[in-house]
Amino acid sequence: MSATLIAILVLAALVILVVAKTAVIVPQKSEYIIERLGKYNKTLGAGFHILFPFIDRVAYRFSLKEEVFDIPSQTCITKDNVTVEVDGLIYLQVMDSKLSAYGINDYRMASSQLAQTTLRSTVGKIDLDKTFEERETINSQVVDSIDQAAQAWGVKVLRYEVKDILPPQSVKNAMEAQMTAEREKRAAIAKSEGERQSTINRGEGERQNAILRSEGEKQRRINEAEGRAEEILAVARATAEGLKSIAEQLQMKGGQEAANLRVAEQYVNEFGKLAKTSNTLIIPSNVSDLSGMVTTAMTALKHVAPPAKP
Repeated sequence: MSATLIAILVLAALVILVVAKTAVIVPQKSEYIIERLGKYNKTLGAGFHILFPFIDRVAYRFSLKEEVFDIPSQTCITKDNVTVEVDGLIYLQVMDSKLSAYGINDYRMASSQLAQTTLRSTVGKIDLDKTFEERETINSQVVDSIDQAAQAWGVKVLRYEVKDILPPQSVKNAMEAQMTAEREKRAAIAKSEGERQSTINRGEGERQNAILRSEGEKQRRINEAEGRAEEILAVARATAEGLKSIAEQLQMKGGQEAANLRVAEQYVNEFGKLAKTSNTLIIPSNVSDLSGMVTTAMTALKHVAPPAKP
């Protein structure tokens, strides 16, 4: 019994060993390359697989996920002979596991080396000032160059990104000085533009103010002229009305006698004022003949008075 048990145990151990050697579980988004007696046999996708023991073996394991790895920093010379340090990132994806296994020894290293050489060639065609502006162009050219070569490796280059472009310290200092000068120039231009606009605004304000003042002065003079005209017209109308009323009164009964009396009173009053205010007094030759003077004044008044109404 002991020999039989030992045989069973040995057999079980052999079965377990065979299963362990032949059973293969491939993870999701992965592929395994199987060789049979050293020759490519098949490609296993995700799932559980059984191999022939001692004949088949897993030669290569590939992930079909997108991969990213650094491109080491390298020295590049621009078109205007400036040395810069450039590094980047490359994104790859295995599309054909068989080509990746047998088309090239190490597709990662090959992609990295090709990216570096392409990057040096691309940067050498661009001036330093434009290397920072032409990143998209650099990235596109590197991707196109690597992707053409990587088709034989079963690899797809998804994209390339330049991380840093580092010029020498002397160039940095010159660029900073240039940027400072440019900022000062923009500030001076902005200040001068502001002063110019301020001067224009002040001039426009003064012009508008002068126009408004002149318009106001014009309106004031018009108003004063209209006022004086109205005043003259009013005085003329009042004078005309007064003269008309006097003429009418003179034509009425007793009008002549009242006028004679009024003229005499005015003559006496005015002659008395003249005597008070003047040091020199001119006395008419007929001062005693008051009735004659009144008669003369009334005669003159008759010549200007309108004819009597019938």
